[in-house]
Amino acid sequence: MTLACAGAAILAAMPACSAAQSGKPATSASVAAPSEEAQPRLTIAELRERYGDEQSRYANIKGVEVHYKDEGSGPVLLMVHGSVSSTRTWDRITEILKPNYRVIRFDIPGYGLSGRVSDEAAANIQPIEIAEELVEMLGVKKLTFVGVSSGGTMGMYLAAKRPDLVERLIISNTPSDPVDTSHLVMPESFLSATAKSRKTGFSDMTFWNEYLTYFAGDPARISEQTRKEYYDFNRRTPEKHPIALVARIGDGVQAKIEMKKITAPTFLIWGGADALLPESAADAITGYLGSAQISRVIMPDVGHYPPLESPDRFAQWIAAYVEAGVISDAEATKP
Repeated sequence: MTLACAGAAILAAMPACSAAQSGKPATSASVAAPSEEAQPRLTIAELRERYGDEQSRYANIKGVEVHYKDEGSGPVLLMVHGSVSSTRTWDRITEILKPNYRVIRFDIPGYGLSGRVSDEAAANIQPIEIAEELVEMLGVKKLTFVGVSSGGTMGMYLAAKRPDLVERLIISNTPSDPVDTSHLVMPESFLSATAKSRKTGFSDMTFWNEYLTYFAGDPARISEQTRKEYYDFNRRTPEKHPIALVARIGDGVQAKIEMKKITAPTFLIWGGADALLPESAADAITGYLGSAQISRVIMPDVGHYPPLESPDRFAQWIAAYVEAGVISDAEATKP
């Protein structure tokens, strides 16, 4: 089975999944589960009113409205979230790093506070073109790309296409092969919440509590606020093309060709407790990136979303890697 994200995979794969207990708690959050009637879908305007802030900016890129933030100064970090997520994935990391770095992040169109994806955009725009044109508009010539899950997929494709732009690549729990979900063993409570979502076409608070609990190494690290944000952003008015501008592995054939092209030094920051993409997935991606110098660290207690679950550690790893590279570059250019 191929997929753009863990959320889509779960919904697609439910009939094949076992209902046996996974050993994780069925529910970890105290957030109430409001009914669909009490909590209807939110329009993009309502989400912007609720979650936009003074750092929010909007750019028209190839006819698509893109919400982005550009904060701090110093070496540029371009951060891209995964599917069913938003730029808020990077809130804490940005707070830590922006005193020493220029942090640019955006909502992939169709998600967060970005606009809709038209039929024309879905047919004619490649996902990496959004990133390319945004940084060009902002005058960026060199950057370190940081991506999690399918955000990392976008980073790999951009690094393959634009070695002049991507100096370093930092990716986290990113697929390199079509993702197989047949090994997932989910608790009955998650299966029940997912079945309800499939039946109603609406993922309620119970579903997002179960989802974030299952894909975390330690569910207690996922705050109630984060859980509420996932619920809110994923109940925005449905998109006709929800994953058109999400970078995807597809059948893996072209993806492997692109991965071979990557020469940028690459750092894997991996959540070793990821039920979907465990450490063996980091081994696989290391093998495919045969032309790049690979560094990696496994965080054994962290799940599928390391920047969300353990942002302080993640920020420290980013800083250590980039600073080491900057020092090496400076040494190399000494007369």
